[in-house]
Amino acid sequence: MTDRFEPAGESAFSEDRKPAATLRMVLRTPQGVIGVTIVAVFLLSALFAPAIAPYDPFQINIPDRLQAPSLNHLLGTDQLGRDTFSRILYGGRIAVQLAGIAVGLSLAIGLVLGMIAGYGPRWFDNLMLLLFDTIRSFPTIVMAMAVVSLTGPSLEMVMAIFVINAVPGFGRIARTQTLALRNTEFILAEHSLGASTALILRRHIMPNVVGPLLILAAMDVPVVITVEAGLSFLGLGVLPPTPSWGSLLNEGFRILRDTPWPVIAGGLPLIITTLGFTFLGESLRDVFDPKLRKEP
Repeated sequence: MTDRFEPAGESAFSEDRKPAATLRMVLRTPQGVIGVTIVAVFLLSALFAPAIAPYDPFQINIPDRLQAPSLNHLLGTDQLGRDTFSRILYGGRIAVQLAGIAVGLSLAIGLVLGMIAGYGPRWFDNLMLLLFDTIRSFPTIVMAMAVVSLTGPSLEMVMAIFVINAVPGFGRIARTQTLALRNTEFILAEHSLGASTALILRRHIMPNVVGPLLILAAMDVPVVITVEAGLSFLGLGVLPPTPSWGSLLNEGFRILRDTPWPVIAGGLPLIITTLGFTFLGESLRDVFDPKLRKEP
């Protein structure tokens, strides 16, 4: 009986929380359409890069070095004659891998810790707040540069640093939302019927908390990509010859007097991706925040 209890009007699985309904609401605005389109192109181009890329991103062709954009090389070539467009596509695979794993892990860990802190005993809540504040006191870039300088450049280390620094943000939001829900009537009703804490958190708290976390996740994706690009630009992230947007910028600045195209080609994906995820995050905020939602 407890498992089937679903108080009227307080269902955690209301129609406007389903993914398909959420996507339709996001696509109602031009901002949402632009954001979804850019994000979709970003993900698909990274996923199908081997099929889309016209050249091998590692292939050196000295006679074709430093060429301007043309039909043969859409974004020109670098100082070794490698096709810049192909390297941009493969660099997107690094960005998707890093952002997907780092943001996904941060969201999952922060969601669990935040819900337990908000619904659990007071001492655990205080402990989590202390831990979150301690981690957040260290700037992400400074910590990343310090740790990578000691351990050596690696994609895994960049990923771990971001996860550690991003968990407190997700955890605090999850905690705040859980505190707001724990004394509502439908939660108290479930508790009075003997539902376990794990069941209440999974069935009723989590679906109502995850919306704001998705907004933060969309906003954090370009942050992760930018941090990786910055570290790779400084030689502390992905190491050559593996193509990443940061290393492309680094190589482009070295030959900036000879040609500006590598710098332009390396910077445009960062700008466009940031705009796409920002638009998507703003649209998700309008959907999940009832005060901002504009019903037709």
